[in-house]
Amino acid sequence: MRVLIVEDDPGIARQIEVTLREAGYAIDLAFDGEEGHFLGDTEPYDVIILDLGLPGIGGLNVLERWRNDGRTMPVLILSARDTWREKVTGLRTGADDYLAKPFEMDELIARVEALVRRDAGHGSPILKCGGVKLDTTSQKAFLGNTLLTLTAMEYRLLSYLMHHQEKVISKTELTEHIYEYNDDRDSNIIEVMISRLRNKIGADYIKTYRGRGYQLTADDDE
Repeated sequence: MRVLIVEDDPGIARQIEVTLREAGYAIDLAFDGEEGHFLGDTEPYDVIILDLGLPGIGGLNVLERWRNDGRTMPVLILSARDTWREKVTGLRTGADDYLAKPFEMDELIARVEALVRRDAGHGSPILKCGGVKLDTTSQKAFLGNTLLTLTAMEYRLLSYLMHHQEKVISKTELTEHIYEYNDDRDSNIIEVMISRLRNKIGADYIKTYRGRGYQLTADDDE
């Protein structure tokens, strides 16, 4: 799962970056409204964290441009001004949630998790597909009662598949949602990671549709 942080305070931005990366997310950073708008307009994100007090283009203007252009990704607003009028304005401009500074990182993570789940149509923090279980709060995956040992990239891949189970997902889409902006995006690595996941959770859980992509499903019927 991939998150864009648009925050002009480098200290806050880096703190959020480290915290969310440790929680299993791919993270991109932007430090002003121009760069933030560009990335949000051209890259697919599962959540965007948007500060309002940005240099250049203000956060509300950035959000308004995204929504006017049909960008529907969940947006969590950050602001040092905790007033009900500003919250109402942000939500009516198209924000999905609002968090006032200063805030606890645990609350930020919980809000990001909730936005990701809601956008994918899940209510529970525990995602299940047959005997595979993903706890989005602890970033742990299980096969039955056995804890799975996953690399960071394998976790991102499984998390995206679990959030979108039963959907056939192309290699391009997987690549766009598990790699960061400056990563060397090699779609061939997806095949390798799919193979590794099959070895860990069982081959029947991930179906390949040639020319279309992969589907995570508990149905092992051909």
